Amino acid sequence: MFGHRNRNRRSALLASVALVGGALLMTACQDTDGTVDSGAAQSSSPSVDAGSPSASASAFEDAASDAASDAPTSAASDEPAASPSAGSGNGSGSNGSKVGQVCGANDLSWSTRSESQAGGYILVMAKAKSGITCVLPAALPTVAFGSDGTEAGPVEQAVGKQITLSGGTVAYAGVNPKTTNTDGGKELDSIIVAVGNEDANPVSLKVGTITVDKPVVTNWHNAPKDAVPFN
Repeated sequence: MFGHRNRNRRSALLASVALVGGALLMTACQDTDGTVDSGAAQSSSPSVDAGSPSASASAFEDAASDAASDAPTSAASDEPAASPSAGSGNGSGSNGSKVGQVCGANDLSWSTRSESQAGGYILVMAKAKSGITCVLPAALPTVAFGSDGTEAGPVEQAVGKQITLSGGTVAYAGVNPKTTNTDGGKELDSIIVAVGNEDANPVSLKVGTITVDKPVVTNWHNAPKDAVPFN
């Protein structure tokens, strides 16, 4: 009888211990889980002041505004705009060339060629030097021979048109040094050419040995076929 009571009491005690232990274990689990979850949530939650996008954008805009107000103004805005240099239509251009003025002999590149037509004559060719634009007037070129300055007379009855020389444009004039049928004349190897009687810089052109007697010259022409000095 006494043993039976002891067994009942031991069973009741074990059951109480088991209940108390289970309760303590559940409480411990709850406290542990709650503490870890709560701490993790608090530590991972960003503060509004530190990580707020609107706060960061506001700070960036303020910094950009300060930088713009502190930046120096451009020096170029204080300087006057450069004006391009322009040549006058009636004077020297930016490269020193004559534009729209009468050519002088020293403005031109000269060459000659012996031709067989019309009993033989000298074709004189002139074109503007690089960078020069000038006008050959509607008048005979001045062509002189020898130390005595014998001048060639006109072949054509009327003067031609003025010719503007620039770039590759070439003007042509034909010179017949001897129009007589006699044996007389001067033996020369060059001619002196000027644009007109007022040209201060005539040029001497080598033409080979020629006999000069009552020479004639054509007007300036754009084509060599028009500069044949037919009598």
